[in-house]
This record gives sequence, C-alpha cells and structure tokens, in this order.
Amino acid sequence: MTNQELQALVEKISQESFHQPFCHQARFNSRLKTTGGRYHLKSHDLDFNQLVYEKYGKIELIKVIKHELCHYHLHLTGRGYQHKDSEFKQLLKLSGGSRFTPPLGKMSYQVYRCQTCQQEIKRRRKINTVRYVCGSCQGRLKFLKTIEM
Repeated sequence: MTNQELQALVEKISQESFHQPFCHQARFNSRLKTTGGRYHLKSHDLDFNQLVYEKYGKIELIKVIKHELCHYHLHLTGRGYQHKDSEFKQLLKLSGGSRFTPPLGKMSYQVYRCQTCQQEIKRRRKINTVRYVCGSCQGRLKFLKTIEM
C-alpha cells in the first residue's frame, strides 16, 4: 500500500465512520516501531506503522486508522481526545477501532540468575553484572540466556 492509497483510505473511513472530512496528511512512518499510529497535535497529521498492514492485513490497519481518527476528530472539536477520557473511549467503541495495536516486533528478554538465592530475573535491557546485584539478597547476578518472544 502506498501513501496515496493510505490517504484515500483514511479519508473514506473518516467520512463513513465519523461523517466528517479528513483534511490533513496521512502517511506511513517507518520510524514507528511499537505503536500502530500517531496523531500529531500541532499539524493534525496522522502517521501509521506499515508493519501493521504487512503483518496483520487491511482489517487491522482499518482499526488502527479509526483509533487515530478518534484522536483527530475529538481534538479538533475541543473534546477529550486522550486515552483516559470517557469521550474518547465512547467514540472508539462506537466506531469499532482497536484500543491496542497487536504486537509488531519480536520482544527479547535477557535472563539472569542470582548466584546466592537462585532467583531468575528477566529484563528487556542488559544489566551490567559487575555493577548491579540481586534486589532480594544482594547476591551476584549471572547472565543465562536471551529469550525471543
């Protein structure tokens, strides 16, 4: 899918689901890694992660588009556009958008074991085992393996 096709799709969904036009720019942003889309408050543009389309297809992309259009239309009308606002939650439910993006990339965890109490510790980021110790017993940590999920 190209950016022009995405723009046309966003305009169509905005008109059909929200009965309001989408008058700004929609495009794919390759720098998005963990989120499905982003609404820019200042420019009112929408960015979307192309991995959602490639990995899950058009149906999931439409749900992400509806989510971002909820932010867009609520912000432009001066109503509660944040995830915590009840107006946002109601409009999202009405439009059929997704609350969360499905997992896009593989997550890797580093597994460490305390040499004193044998407790296993999973971390996303690597730990300097010379500097950091076990939080329970202050024993030394040993790197075991990396897990891909």
